[in-house]
Amino acid sequence: MKQHKLTIRLHPDDNVAVARSDMPAGTEIPEERIACKERIPFGHKVATGPIGQGDPIRKYGQIIGFASRGIGAGEHVHEHNVVMKEFDREYLVGVDVKSGASEPGVPATFEGIVRPDGRVATRNYIGVLSSVNCSATVVHRVAERFRGEALAEFPHIDGVVPLSYGGGCGIEVGGEGYTHIMDSLSGYLRHPNFAGILVVGLGCEDCEADEVVRRAGLGKGPFIHTLTIQETGGTSKTIETATDIVRGMLPEANRVRRQPVSAEHLIVGLECGGSDAYSGITANPALGAASDRVVRAGGTAVLAETPEIYGAEHLLIRRAVDPGVADTLIERINWWKDYAARNQGALNNNPTLGNKRGGITTILEKSLGAAAKGGTTNLRQVYRYAEPIGAKGFVFMDTPGFDPPSVTGMVAGGANLICFTTGRGSAFGCRPAPSIKLASNSPLYRRMEEDMDINCGLIADGAKTVDEMGSAIFRKILEVASGRRSKSETHGVGDHEFVPWVVGCVF
Repeated sequence: MKQHKLTIRLHPDDNVAVARSDMPAGTEIPEERIACKERIPFGHKVATGPIGQGDPIRKYGQIIGFASRGIGAGEHVHEHNVVMKEFDREYLVGVDVKSGASEPGVPATFEGIVRPDGRVATRNYIGVLSSVNCSATVVHRVAERFRGEALAEFPHIDGVVPLSYGGGCGIEVGGEGYTHIMDSLSGYLRHPNFAGILVVGLGCEDCEADEVVRRAGLGKGPFIHTLTIQETGGTSKTIETATDIVRGMLPEANRVRRQPVSAEHLIVGLECGGSDAYSGITANPALGAASDRVVRAGGTAVLAETPEIYGAEHLLIRRAVDPGVADTLIERINWWKDYAARNQGALNNNPTLGNKRGGITTILEKSLGAAAKGGTTNLRQVYRYAEPIGAKGFVFMDTPGFDPPSVTGMVAGGANLICFTTGRGSAFGCRPAPSIKLASNSPLYRRMEEDMDINCGLIADGAKTVDEMGSAIFRKILEVASGRRSKSETHGVGDHEFVPWVVGCVF
């Protein structure tokens, strides 16, 4: 991107451009041959020519909304003059599928932890998991006992993680909400980043600790334990018993050593949160370029947040390897439309106040930018929430757009590393999977450098290309997978982000 330009035009067919800085009324925009009729804030859209009432607003070469009134060249284009309405999008299944083998990438490795069953971890934790809110205090009290110097003699253990859950009871056993919760719990139980895990329940809840173990396809043993407060004799006795169980797992868990492994063992969850208009211009496309590198190295890249690909799903369907994959994605989109309607909502309610302040006007605009995280390779599979991820390549998981339940679902599915883009700024981590934070713009990076791992704003600054930034992100993925701590890990963020997606009645 040329630094001297005041705006960014993303496609020749667009009738809006994005401001690279605050532009006061009267600012001349030479590249568009217009002048601002009013102030255009950083990241917001300016009309590059007259737009008639009802005409489509185009960005990324796609429709992001419709003019609610006539808009003159140089006017600010945002909520006050843009509306959403339904329009047809062609679902051309598989027309962009790349035939044969994808362009091979350079073989890549990282220093991973190989479990006895062959699974590969990026971290080595002990987990203490509550199956119900009633045992949440216990799991946090147990984890507190292993802070600081308590693990000094176990240098190959990354920590003891408390995974407390706010629900686990008052739900229909066997229903959709129950399935989400139990699949999340059992998915964390299976996660390779845990050397061992203890599940703590109350004893009378719907999501029983022993059932979590059974559902995970595991059996109790030296590294899989359950306790209930009622059977153990109360809170303090459970804390003491649980502490002894965790302490007993530490010596063997500490025996692991990192070794070179192929990047094919990476399962990278792709998330965006606190997005702004630059997210879809810099950080998300750069992460897409990194995702392509993960796929070419034999690994898996997982796009999620179904409400945030609504309006861009037709672009993913063009990359679906077969009609079954496309049909599953379409079914999930339709489920979300119905889900929003029966809860008196609409999918266009998704852009947050912060998203809008950052220049995003509609869910279509947000989705077109968010989908760029998925890169350009073939879409090989679509998974339900927290379903185990077995396919290699680029895949999709049905999750909400809200960051904690979205990432919880991907981690439960097996994601062993998360890449998280943000434009407004986000403080997020998700143990046991390390989270890499990608800033979409340089002002954000400078303001929150202690939380941001990479500045993708260099693309808009003209200092890096999208592909160069994708290469830098891929190198960071390999470094963090090898044990280097991300910024969120240095702050200890990630103990409160286990948030399974709740749907249905709570009785």
